[in-house]
Order: sequence, then C-alpha cells, then structure tokens
Amino acid sequence: MRPRLFVVTGPSGAGKGTLIRALAECRPDLAVAVSATTRPRRPGEEDGRDYHFLSEDEFQRRVDAGEFLEHVTYVSGHRYGTLREEVDRILASGRSCILELETQGAKEVQATAPDAVTVFVQAPSFDELERRLRERATESAGEIGERLELARSQAEEAGDFDHVVTNAAVEQAVEELGALVDRALGEPSAAGKLRAP
Repeated sequence: MRPRLFVVTGPSGAGKGTLIRALAECRPDLAVAVSATTRPRRPGEEDGRDYHFLSEDEFQRRVDAGEFLEHVTYVSGHRYGTLREEVDRILASGRSCILELETQGAKEVQATAPDAVTVFVQAPSFDELERRLRERATESAGEIGERLELARSQAEEAGDFDHVVTNAAVEQAVEELGALVDRALGEPSAAGKLRAP
C-alpha cells in the first residue's frame, strides 16, 4: 500500500495530539511530521525532535521559496508551519505521514495535497471542551475564552473535512482514527505527489 498523508485538525482541547501520539505509538507504519516554528526553544526541547526551530528571517526565506506545505502566524506573533521536505522524507521512507494542524492550515493542505485524508476531531460537548482547556491550565482565563469562541466557529467547519471523530473516550477515538487510516490505506489514491506551490 502506498503511504498517505493524513491531516488531523479540530479545536484546542479536543484531544488531537493525544489521539495522534497514541495511534503513532502502536503503528510503525505512521510517523508524525515535526513542525517548524519561530518561537524560542523551551527547556528540554530538541531541534528536529520537538520542532524545527527557525529564525524569523529563515522562516520567511523558506516561505518565499515555497518550501512550506502550510504555515500560519499565531496571535503571539510566532509562526508555525509544515515543511514539504519533512513530509516528503516520511513518505519516502514508506511510512504514512500525520499532521496535527489548526483548521486554517488543514485547509491549506487540502488545496495543495488533494490526496490528503482529513479528520476533524471534536470534544463530545462545549462544556467538556471548556473543562479540558481549564484542566490543562496552560492558558489564562481570557485565552480560554478566546479558544472557546474559536472552537465554536471551527465546529461549523467540521463538514469541510473527510471524517469527523468525537473524542469522548480516548481509547475508542484512537480505534476509530486507526480504522479511518486503515480504510484510507486500502483505497486507491486519487493523486500523486504534492502539488508545486
């Protein structure tokens, strides 16, 4: 089976990262692409493992050269993106590639790589989403409010993607995501390489 590109998207707090990590741990045929970012490296982070850490100038140079499959600028001013060479490296190794993206980036990939399989992950309710965000305690109350408002608008975009997975119970959601991957890998692909920028 030819390796495929999978994009997992959805609001913060839905559990995208948790599902992806759990699935990748038990699937040697899958690899998670490492994103590039301009934000400073945090203690314990390793370049090439956690992120590809780039200066603002280097990030922009690569944008201008068409080296990104998708890229976004967050409210913080830091930039994040997926380098084409990262995806190509994984696919060339014979493994399928998984991207964890916000909906904006996911739609950019849809436009550039029509063969990509897109999955929208949602929490079972907004109350549960809010609980998860508050439990994480990585954002301020104001930021949590902003993320919840964004989640409401993102929920309206769920139908723009190939599949929707409701993450009510992690183990069940991982099984569902794995089944989607299996089905996609068993299908004939609709396109070849990534489109040129």
